[in-house]
Amino acid sequence: MFYVGLDLGQRRDFTALAVVEKSGRELTVMHLERMELGTPYPRVVERVCGVMGDARLAGGARLVVDATGVGAPVVDLLRAAGMVGKMTAVTITGGERAAGQGERWRVPRGDLLRGSRWRWRPGS
Repeated sequence: MFYVGLDLGQRRDFTALAVVEKSGRELTVMHLERMELGTPYPRVVERVCGVMGDARLAGGARLVVDATGVGAPVVDLLRAAGMVGKMTAVTITGGERAAGQGERWRVPRGDLLRGSRWRWRPGS
């Protein structure tokens, strides 16, 4: 199984894209890239769609995208572009616990910084 992570930036922070393969309990970073500052979001969407449609992922990858702030409209752009594969939108919050279901989740920033374990289950 492949997971593709997308963290959006533009002016001060870079947009980062990572492809991770999960095999059993092992995670292997297969690809990591940082897009140039100022990369327009439509170009980011084009790049992500290209990665998600790559034959090596065999259409079985899941995109996990930071949907905080400007991420929400980018999620809409990805859906409108007909991206191959499944997508989970994660909004980073100041809350106390992770919550969500299906393809939309809210995860406390503190959990991410501490590396706390939260469990995401497809279709839950």
